[in-house]
Amino acid sequence: MTYQYSVFPVPAGMSVQQKTMLEIQVRKLAGVVSAYVDDKGGMTVRSCGVPSKKIIGRLIQDTTFHSKTMVNAVALRKKEKHSEVNEYRRDAITAGLGLVGLQLLRMYSPMAFNGIYLVRSAFTLFVARNFISNGIKGLIKDRQPNADTLTATAVLASVISGKPESSLTLLMLANAAEMLTTYTAEKARNHISDMLRLDQPHAWKIEEDGYERRVSVESLKPGDHIGVHLGEKICVDGRVKDGVAAVDQSSITGEYIPVEKSKGDYVYAGTVVKNGFLEIIVEKVGDATALARIVHMVEEAQSRRAPVQNFADQMATKLVPISFIAAGLVYGLTKDWQRVLNILFIDYSCGLKLSTATAISAAIGHAAKRGVLIKGGNYVESLGSIDTVVLDKTGTITVGTPKVMLVEPAPGIQDKELVLLAAAAEYHSAHPLASAILDYVEEQGWEVPPHLTTETIVAKGIQANVPDYEKIVGGEILVGSIPFMRENHVECQSAVERGETYSDCGYNVVYVARDGILLGMLVINDPIRPNMKRTINRLRRIGIDEIVMLTGDSKNVAQHVAATLDIDSYHAEVLPADKALLVSKLQRGSQVMMIGDGINDAPALAFADVGVAMGGRRTDIAVESAAMTINSDEPLIIPEMIDLGRNTMKIVQQNFTTTIAVNTAAMLLGAIGRTSPMVSALIHNAATIGVVLNSARILLMEKKK
Repeated sequence: MTYQYSVFPVPAGMSVQQKTMLEIQVRKLAGVVSAYVDDKGGMTVRSCGVPSKKIIGRLIQDTTFHSKTMVNAVALRKKEKHSEVNEYRRDAITAGLGLVGLQLLRMYSPMAFNGIYLVRSAFTLFVARNFISNGIKGLIKDRQPNADTLTATAVLASVISGKPESSLTLLMLANAAEMLTTYTAEKARNHISDMLRLDQPHAWKIEEDGYERRVSVESLKPGDHIGVHLGEKICVDGRVKDGVAAVDQSSITGEYIPVEKSKGDYVYAGTVVKNGFLEIIVEKVGDATALARIVHMVEEAQSRRAPVQNFADQMATKLVPISFIAAGLVYGLTKDWQRVLNILFIDYSCGLKLSTATAISAAIGHAAKRGVLIKGGNYVESLGSIDTVVLDKTGTITVGTPKVMLVEPAPGIQDKELVLLAAAAEYHSAHPLASAILDYVEEQGWEVPPHLTTETIVAKGIQANVPDYEKIVGGEILVGSIPFMRENHVECQSAVERGETYSDCGYNVVYVARDGILLGMLVINDPIRPNMKRTINRLRRIGIDEIVMLTGDSKNVAQHVAATLDIDSYHAEVLPADKALLVSKLQRGSQVMMIGDGINDAPALAFADVGVAMGGRRTDIAVESAAMTINSDEPLIIPEMIDLGRNTMKIVQQNFTTTIAVNTAAMLLGAIGRTSPMVSALIHNAATIGVVLNSARILLMEKKK
């Protein structure tokens, strides 16, 4: 299938909430695979065919027009949920007090109790008003009974039987159960948002005269300078202008070890200065920050349902008529209203629906706490069945930045002399290998010697004239490959064999010569990411059948990395389109997770069952194409997320089994008269609360060491 990319202009200044809502609406259009609004005023849409410009234009207008509604959507939802919890609590207390009051009246004044039958019936119907209303709406709107229809029928049956107060037990427990389940589910949904909230109303703005002034965060704009002191939370995204500090970035990356930040480093809103002081140049504030984006992505993710949730809803809906049929059979056989009420007081749907929704929501919240954004409940379910993991090499398996791995000087030459002469020649070069040499010098705390002249010979090396510097003798310096050395008549035969050994392993070898004499060589490589070997081992321990590596590098490089990590198979010199094709082939018999970070990985990430964009160097298009985003560079999170998906689905299955088994047993005991309506209601609601709490424990799972 061929996909097309179309770019649509969007109004400047759209908030993150507006962008998120626009993306959701566009993704619902037929043929649209993905939509992403960038920071440059454009929305990229990937689709089968060209989408209607008229329809998308109207969606953009509607999004802009309803901005106020969207900005307050989360707050309104929280307010509604809080109101629901209070209403359930109020109705549960009312039913409980009414039940106690009526029981006392029957004990001390039976005649008065019998004389207020209509009052007892009216009171019971009032407490059950919401269940009756929702039950009738289900019959009219959906043309099928639901859980509330069943509860309403039980209440009406108790009134008809002359014992309306018997259903007060059901109403008290049902409202208490709804209160607890709503509260638990909402806690799971808000767990990550509460953890990530900025709650930093003020900042220290540094004026032009150098003085700090306390201002509101809302008043800050890009280009302003702010100071962040020990213990304070950074309230903007920006770059450090001055100062050094240890910053806790756990809210963004999930890593709890503070990271040192100094001049030129990027910092994020929501992170905390644990030690030191930073002067920061503001780049993004408010809804434009990475923190706000994370919160809204999590909120959007929880609106996307997993297939198991749809299955739970369908199953619950199909089980409701069973209670009605069983109640009808029991009445036909026994004419005993007590037994009928026992059956009607049992309901499967609450436990099935609420526990499944809570489990998926808790899994997304737990992942976000670890710095992982899962874009929907459907991907949580897919994680549980992953058996093949495909890894991109550069930037995923490896760090993505070349490093000097080994310095091999010729006899009589010091390591420092060799490296500094190479750095002097490469000082103005933009080549990645030159950057690796200069980074090495900076890590050692050395100062790069000056050079008089430099000349770059494309694809070969650099020729520079370096003067004497301190104890280092200068001269005409050559830095480059073996052919470059031979062209300049440098004797290097003795180094060729060692250099070829490194080259065969996929390393880059840079030779350095002075005045026609070889000084030595620098071995440079993109190192394998720390903990990657442990990650591969852990993936095998949790049952992943196959681990595959894809790379655009040469076969020698791929073979060396695959052998080092004991990877099952690899594909070298792969183009972006080929990556997607290879993932599609693997999907024929497996559930595939693809992990990458670059633009070239985007097609494969989109095709995989679960695409994962990993690391701080990941590109926007990789994030858009992926189902999951890992904000840190820690690969051990990968098996942890697969484990999370499996545990979540295991808990969902436990809840299904428990709900059906307990409620069926209670229904059978009620049918043969071994329980009362109060005991039936107690069993049903206790089971519901139990499975919801079982789902909520996902939030408390600890990460593996």
